[in-house]
Amino acid sequence: MKMEMKFESIGEKCVLRCRKRCFPRHSLALLSWISTLPLTHHLFFSPILLFFFISLFSLLLFSSLLFHLKLTLTIFDFSPSSPFSHILTFNTYFIPLNKSPHSALHAHTTINMTPLLSSFSLTTIASYLVCFILLLILLEQISYLLKKASIPGPSFVFPFLGNAVPLVRNPTSFWDLQSSLAKSTPLGFSANYIIGNFIVFIRDTELSHKVFANVRPNAFHLVGHPFGKKLFGEHNLIYMMGQEHKNLRRRIAPNFTPKALSTYTALQQIIILDHLKSWVAKSQAQTNSIPLRILARDMNLDTSQTVFVGPYLGLKARERFERDYFLFNVGLMKLPIDFPGTAFRNARLAVDRLIETLATCTEMSKTRMQKGEEPSCLIDYWMQETLREIEEAKLTGEPAAPFSTDAEIGGYLFDFLFAAQDASTSSLLWAVGLLDSHPEVLAKVRAEVAAAWSPESNELITADMLREMKYTQAVAREVVRFRPPATLVPHIAAEKFALTESYTIPKGSIVFPSALESSFQGFTEPERFDPERFSEERQEDQIFKRNFLAFGAGPHQCVGQRYALNHLVLFIALFATLLDFKRDRTDGCDDIAYVPTICPKDDCRVFLSQRCTRYPSFPALQDLVK
Repeated sequence: MKMEMKFESIGEKCVLRCRKRCFPRHSLALLSWISTLPLTHHLFFSPILLFFFISLFSLLLFSSLLFHLKLTLTIFDFSPSSPFSHILTFNTYFIPLNKSPHSALHAHTTINMTPLLSSFSLTTIASYLVCFILLLILLEQISYLLKKASIPGPSFVFPFLGNAVPLVRNPTSFWDLQSSLAKSTPLGFSANYIIGNFIVFIRDTELSHKVFANVRPNAFHLVGHPFGKKLFGEHNLIYMMGQEHKNLRRRIAPNFTPKALSTYTALQQIIILDHLKSWVAKSQAQTNSIPLRILARDMNLDTSQTVFVGPYLGLKARERFERDYFLFNVGLMKLPIDFPGTAFRNARLAVDRLIETLATCTEMSKTRMQKGEEPSCLIDYWMQETLREIEEAKLTGEPAAPFSTDAEIGGYLFDFLFAAQDASTSSLLWAVGLLDSHPEVLAKVRAEVAAAWSPESNELITADMLREMKYTQAVAREVVRFRPPATLVPHIAAEKFALTESYTIPKGSIVFPSALESSFQGFTEPERFDPERFSEERQEDQIFKRNFLAFGAGPHQCVGQRYALNHLVLFIALFATLLDFKRDRTDGCDDIAYVPTICPKDDCRVFLSQRCTRYPSFPALQDLVK
């Protein structure tokens, strides 16, 4: 300790300084000692020991802070006989005010707390900042370990970011590791930490069902997309629950009756054929293979537009729609920085325009259905039922049917459109890759389709023909089982939830039931691509029904799964029959890539050529959609 006495003649000022530049070594010593201890559950899961560590560290940090406080004791002598002021300044830990000499000097005493930072050097500030950050890191690690309890997961996570970097760099490896951790114990689930969020990965099928079945305000909330509420709005179909959600699903059901699906089948085939022709032309025009991912996505968008809103989307409106949907797709994968000119802001505004366009289509469909015309697309079937309910409400004097305004229905149509894009694209790409790697399956598909339909007939594949293609339907279901497009279905725990007798999921945790992991449990030789498992003889789709989670389960199970499977069956039938194809295989080309649904790592690069003698001459699309 350095003592400094300084006397100045003016006013008999006396300054006594006592300084000690103290780096909080005792705080760092505690941290050093803690770092040498093993991070075991026995150490950190004792509440008393936890309280002791946090309290002791906080106390030492606070005492170090007080150590550097600068207290100024200023003493003035107001005696008429004294022409001088006597000033005495102490810089020390504490000021014993009861021993102050002010009474002897007939003085008035004031204590001045000078600004704390003004007495700090950069070194001192840096030392406290380091200590504060270290305290946050310690508390973060303890919080993670408390939430993790005894379930498998990393013993230490990177400060603040957690394991976000490995997740972004290689999501496939990240989720494979979580699966391995879940397999390492009989529990069937594991833990991790991502940018302040505690996550639980669920591999066990029954536990996944438990999450799906408990989507309610005081249990789990379906997430869908990390920033979905900002993009889609609070009233999106994904976020609804309870009776309101049940009522809406009931009103949506008529859109997927056999009659409605038969209408969609005709539209789907015409669009698929047009795109297949363009794919072959593109492939033949170059020597290199072509990637199918973007091409398949565009085909799906074209199909969805036509099937959902048919004749109500004119050429200019369709071009604007595709432009807005492109902006939405770009913003979907960006951070939610909602400022003018950012991709996220452009996406949010694009969603508003898309919903407005779909609301206009809804209004036009209502007008047409009121005239008693036949439905030609999904919105027509929807409005036909909606108008019937509105009329019944008028007759009985009841309020108008819920979910019946143009804006509301436009929003739900957008939900359908979004759900039909990436997931369907994923299945189409895996179908191509799996048919190429299993020529015996491809041969059976071609034989079955040829027995039911011929391109030279110029006829559309009917619903009856589709029902006859049982093997092709089994191939479609096996594609979805083997590579479920949405491998993970994130939920947020709104409250603590007892997942098992021994573990309770903490409030705020993000829970990931894995449809992919369930697909490889229960089934006979699940690692093998085997469409025969869905045959009438084996019926594994019934025996292991609970393991088939590609379309989810519980109240939020995919309402359009029959439409999605029909679309995949039609694509497989037409693609296998009309085209010859060969995968441009490279090392790792069939590895899983998250974009965000899964697809082949190389975007499914293929060489294409025409197989049939001539393409079928289907009716013009405008003749079916009037």
